[in-house]
Amino acid sequence: MNQTARPTKRDLYLKLMRLDKPIGILLLLWPTLWALWLSSAGRPDGLVLVVFVLGTVLMRSAGCVINDYADRDFDRHVERTRERPLTAGKVTTKEALALFAGLSLAAFALVLALGNSLVIGLSVPAVFLAASYPFTKRFLAIPQAYLGIAFGFGIPMAYAAHLGQVPAEAWWLLLANVFWAVAYDTEYAMVDRNDDLKIGIKTSAITFGRFDVAAVMLCYAATLGLLAAVGVGRGLGIAYFVGLAVAGGIMARHYWWIRGRERAACFKAFLHNNWVGAAIFAGVALEFLLR
Repeated sequence: MNQTARPTKRDLYLKLMRLDKPIGILLLLWPTLWALWLSSAGRPDGLVLVVFVLGTVLMRSAGCVINDYADRDFDRHVERTRERPLTAGKVTTKEALALFAGLSLAAFALVLALGNSLVIGLSVPAVFLAASYPFTKRFLAIPQAYLGIAFGFGIPMAYAAHLGQVPAEAWWLLLANVFWAVAYDTEYAMVDRNDDLKIGIKTSAITFGRFDVAAVMLCYAATLGLLAAVGVGRGLGIAYFVGLAVAGGIMARHYWWIRGRERAACFKAFLHNNWVGAAIFAGVALEFLLR
C-alpha cells in the first residue's frame, strides 16, 4: 500500500515562505523592475539587477513567514489558511522567527554587496515595513495601503542604487503602486471577507463594504493616472502608453470577474494582476529598447 510521504522540515519551510505560490513574488517584483528600468533609462546595472531580483524573493519570503507568525491564531478560523504550517503546528514559532531573521539578514547582505550607503539606509525602513505590515490588520481600516508601501519600497531603493538619490518620480511611482496594491489586495480580501468579519481582522474589503468593487476600479484608475503622469513627465513615447492601455484593459476585465463578489472569481482577478504588472513593465522596457 502506497502511503503519502510526510513533508520534511525543508518542505514545510518552503511552504511557509510561500515559494509554492509565486504570485506574491511577482507582484513585488514588477514595480521593482519598473523602477530599475526607469531609473537607468532601460539599461540597469547587472549587479544591481541581480541583487534586487534575489532581494525581492528573499524579502517576500520573509514577509510571508512573519505574516503567518502574526496571524497564527487567526488563520485557524479561516478556511483557506487553517492548514498553513505554523497554524497547523507543523512548524514552531521559534523556527518561524529564526527563518524570518535568516531571510532578512540574507537580503541585507545582498544590499551590502552594492556598497551604496543610501540603499543600505533605505533597507532599514524596508525591513521594518515588511515585518510590521501583518500587525496593521488589527488597527488600520485599509492595511492594504500599508502593504502597497511595503511592496513598493524597492522603487526608491532602485532609484538610489542607480542615481545615488531618490527623485520625486520615484515617490510618484511608489504612490501608484500603493493604489495598485489596494486594488488587487482588496480583491484578495473579498475572498476571505466573511471569515475576517468573524475573527475581527480589518481589511479594505470590509471597510469599503458595498462599494468594494467601485473602490477597486477607482484604485486601478488612480494607478494608471499616476503612471501616465510619470510617463508625461519623462517624455516617454507610444510604447509606454500602449503598455498602460493593455494594463487598463486587463483591469477592466477584472471588473467583470469581481462584480458578482464570488470567491473564486475574486481570487482569479487577484492572481491575474501579475499580467497587469507585466504589461506595464513590457511598455517601459519596449520604450527604451526602441530608442
